[in-house]
Amino acid sequence: MRVLLGTVIGLGMARLLVTIAGIIQHPHRAKLSALHLLWVGSMLLELLLFWWWEFALFKFSHWNFGIAVFLVAFAILLFLIAALLSPDNLSDYRGYEDFFIKRRKWFFGLFAAVAVFDVADTLLKGTGHWEEYGGLYFVQAAVGLSFCALGAFSANARVHLAIVIIHLMHQATMAARFFYTT
Repeated sequence: MRVLLGTVIGLGMARLLVTIAGIIQHPHRAKLSALHLLWVGSMLLELLLFWWWEFALFKFSHWNFGIAVFLVAFAILLFLIAALLSPDNLSDYRGYEDFFIKRRKWFFGLFAAVAVFDVADTLLKGTGHWEEYGGLYFVQAAVGLSFCALGAFSANARVHLAIVIIHLMHQATMAARFFYTT
Protein backbone atom coordinates (compact mmCIF):
# COMPACT_ATOMS: atom_id res chain seq x y z
CA MET A 1 0.00 0.00 0.00
CA ARG A 2 2.84 2.39 0.86
CA VAL A 3 4.44 1.71 -2.54
CA LEU A 4 1.20 2.45 -4.39
CA LEU A 5 0.56 5.62 -2.37
CA GLY A 6 4.20 6.63 -2.83
CA THR A 7 3.84 6.23 -6.60
CA VAL A 8 0.77 8.48 -6.81
CA ILE A 9 2.35 11.04 -4.46
CA GLY A 10 5.59 10.84 -6.46
CA LEU A 11 3.68 11.64 -9.65
CA GLY A 12 2.22 14.75 -7.99
CA MET A 13 5.64 15.84 -6.76
CA ALA A 14 7.15 15.21 -10.19
CA ARG A 15 4.45 17.31 -11.81
CA LEU A 16 5.16 20.24 -9.48
CA LEU A 17 8.93 19.89 -9.87
CA VAL A 18 8.63 19.88 -13.67
CA THR A 19 6.64 23.12 -13.39
CA ILE A 20 9.35 24.66 -11.21
CA ALA A 21 12.05 23.49 -13.64
CA GLY A 22 10.07 24.99 -16.54
CA ILE A 23 9.85 28.31 -14.74
CA ILE A 24 13.60 28.26 -14.11
CA GLN A 25 14.36 27.29 -17.72
CA HIS A 26 11.93 29.77 -19.29
CA PRO A 27 11.18 32.50 -16.72
CA HIS A 28 9.57 34.78 -19.32
CA ARG A 29 7.30 32.20 -20.96
CA ALA A 30 4.45 33.10 -18.59
CA LYS A 31 3.93 35.80 -16.00
CA LEU A 32 5.12 34.51 -12.64
CA SER A 33 3.03 34.77 -9.51
CA ALA A 34 3.99 34.70 -5.84
CA LEU A 35 0.53 33.27 -5.14
CA HIS A 36 1.08 30.38 -7.52
CA LEU A 37 4.63 29.70 -6.31
CA LEU A 38 3.50 29.67 -2.67
CA TRP A 39 0.77 27.15 -3.51
CA VAL A 40 3.31 25.03 -5.40
CA GLY A 41 5.60 25.05 -2.36
CA SER A 42 2.67 24.32 -0.06
CA MET A 43 1.55 21.43 -2.23
CA LEU A 44 5.04 19.92 -2.29
CA LEU A 45 5.01 20.02 1.50
CA GLU A 46 1.43 18.68 1.60
CA LEU A 47 2.41 15.68 -0.51
CA LEU A 48 5.39 14.97 1.72
CA LEU A 49 3.30 15.32 4.88
CA PHE A 50 0.64 13.01 3.44
CA TRP A 51 3.25 10.36 2.73
CA TRP A 52 4.61 10.74 6.26
CA TRP A 53 1.17 10.53 7.87
CA GLU A 54 0.30 7.45 5.86
CA PHE A 55 3.57 5.86 6.92
CA ALA A 56 1.78 5.33 10.26
CA LEU A 57 -0.42 2.77 8.52
CA PHE A 58 2.13 0.09 9.32
CA LYS A 59 0.42 -0.03 12.73
CA PHE A 60 -2.98 -0.57 11.12
CA SER A 61 -4.14 -4.18 11.32
CA HIS A 62 -7.68 -4.14 9.87
CA TRP A 63 -7.12 -3.88 6.12
CA ASN A 64 -9.74 -4.42 3.45
CA PHE A 65 -10.19 -3.42 -0.17
CA GLY A 66 -12.45 -0.47 0.74
CA ILE A 67 -9.70 1.06 2.89
CA ALA A 68 -7.20 0.57 0.08
CA VAL A 69 -9.52 2.29 -2.43
CA PHE A 70 -10.13 5.12 0.04
CA LEU A 71 -6.39 5.75 0.52
CA VAL A 72 -5.67 5.64 -3.21
CA ALA A 73 -8.56 8.08 -3.83
CA PHE A 74 -7.07 10.37 -1.15
CA ALA A 75 -3.69 10.30 -2.92
CA ILE A 76 -5.38 10.90 -6.29
CA LEU A 77 -7.09 14.03 -4.91
CA LEU A 78 -3.68 15.38 -3.91
CA PHE A 79 -2.28 14.53 -7.34
CA LEU A 80 -5.16 16.39 -9.02
CA ILE A 81 -4.43 19.49 -6.95
CA ALA A 82 -0.77 19.26 -7.98
CA ALA A 83 -1.86 18.91 -11.61
CA LEU A 84 -4.01 22.05 -11.30
CA LEU A 85 -0.94 23.94 -10.15
CA SER A 86 1.01 22.60 -13.13
CA PRO A 87 -0.89 23.68 -16.24
CA ASP A 88 0.19 22.18 -19.55
CA ASN A 89 -0.52 25.39 -21.42
CA LEU A 90 -1.02 28.98 -20.29
CA SER A 91 -1.68 30.53 -23.71
CA ASP A 92 -5.31 31.33 -22.81
CA TYR A 93 -4.29 33.08 -19.58
CA ARG A 94 -2.28 36.14 -18.53
CA GLY A 95 0.02 33.97 -16.43
CA TYR A 96 0.01 31.59 -13.49
CA GLU A 97 -2.07 33.81 -11.20
CA ASP A 98 -4.77 34.32 -13.80
CA PHE A 99 -4.88 30.56 -14.39
CA PHE A 100 -5.11 29.91 -10.63
CA ILE A 101 -7.87 32.48 -10.06
CA LYS A 102 -9.90 31.11 -12.96
CA ARG A 103 -9.47 27.52 -11.72
CA ARG A 104 -9.96 28.37 -8.03
CA LYS A 105 -13.31 26.60 -7.70
CA TRP A 106 -11.76 23.34 -8.87
CA PHE A 107 -8.69 23.89 -6.71
CA PHE A 108 -10.58 24.67 -3.51
CA GLY A 109 -13.24 22.07 -4.24
CA LEU A 110 -10.52 19.42 -4.40
CA PHE A 111 -8.85 20.91 -1.33
CA ALA A 112 -12.16 20.70 0.57
CA ALA A 113 -12.46 17.05 -0.47
CA VAL A 114 -8.94 16.50 0.88
CA ALA A 115 -10.01 18.01 4.21
CA VAL A 116 -12.99 15.65 4.39
CA PHE A 117 -10.81 12.68 3.44
CA ASP A 118 -8.28 13.73 6.07
CA VAL A 119 -10.94 13.64 8.79
CA ALA A 120 -12.08 10.19 7.63
CA ASP A 121 -8.45 9.02 7.45
CA THR A 122 -7.77 10.30 10.96
CA LEU A 123 -10.86 8.57 12.34
CA LEU A 124 -9.85 5.39 10.49
CA LYS A 125 -6.51 5.38 12.32
CA GLY A 126 -8.35 5.32 15.63
CA THR A 127 -8.91 7.55 18.61
CA GLY A 128 -5.29 7.26 19.74
CA HIS A 129 -4.21 9.00 16.54
CA TRP A 130 -6.54 12.00 16.64
CA GLU A 131 -6.57 12.38 20.42
CA GLU A 132 -2.88 13.28 20.33
CA TYR A 133 -3.93 16.46 18.51
CA GLY A 134 -6.73 17.15 20.96
CA GLY A 135 -9.99 18.78 20.04
CA LEU A 136 -8.09 21.25 17.92
CA TYR A 137 -7.84 18.73 15.09
CA PHE A 138 -11.55 19.00 14.29
CA VAL A 139 -11.48 22.78 14.74
CA GLN A 140 -8.64 23.11 12.23
CA ALA A 141 -10.57 20.87 9.81
CA ALA A 142 -13.63 23.14 10.06
CA VAL A 143 -11.48 26.25 9.65
CA GLY A 144 -9.80 24.65 6.63
CA LEU A 145 -13.18 23.99 5.02
CA SER A 146 -14.17 27.61 5.68
CA PHE A 147 -11.01 28.80 3.94
CA CYS A 148 -11.83 26.50 1.01
CA ALA A 149 -15.27 28.09 0.68
CA LEU A 150 -13.78 31.58 0.91
CA GLY A 151 -11.13 30.74 -1.69
CA ALA A 152 -13.64 29.17 -4.06
CA PHE A 153 -15.90 32.20 -4.07
CA SER A 154 -13.37 35.05 -3.88
CA ALA A 155 -11.47 36.17 -6.95
CA ASN A 156 -9.38 38.59 -4.86
CA ALA A 157 -5.68 37.70 -5.11
CA ARG A 158 -4.99 39.22 -1.67
CA VAL A 159 -7.54 36.90 -0.07
CA HIS A 160 -5.84 33.97 -1.81
CA LEU A 161 -2.41 35.14 -0.68
CA ALA A 162 -3.65 35.31 2.93
CA ILE A 163 -5.13 31.79 2.65
CA VAL A 164 -1.91 30.25 1.31
CA ILE A 165 0.24 32.02 3.92
CA ILE A 166 -2.03 30.78 6.74
CA HIS A 167 -1.96 27.29 5.23
CA LEU A 168 1.85 27.36 5.00
CA MET A 169 2.10 28.42 8.65
CA HIS A 170 -0.17 25.53 9.63
CA GLN A 171 1.94 23.12 7.57
CA ALA A 172 5.15 24.45 9.11
CA THR A 173 3.68 23.85 12.56
CA MET A 174 2.79 20.27 11.61
CA ALA A 175 6.21 19.64 10.07
CA ALA A 176 7.97 21.08 13.14
CA ARG A 177 5.90 18.80 15.34
CA PHE A 178 7.19 15.80 13.37
CA PHE A 179 10.78 16.94 13.80
CA TYR A 180 10.38 16.98 17.57
CA THR A 181 8.11 13.97 18.16
CA THR A 182 9.42 11.25 15.85
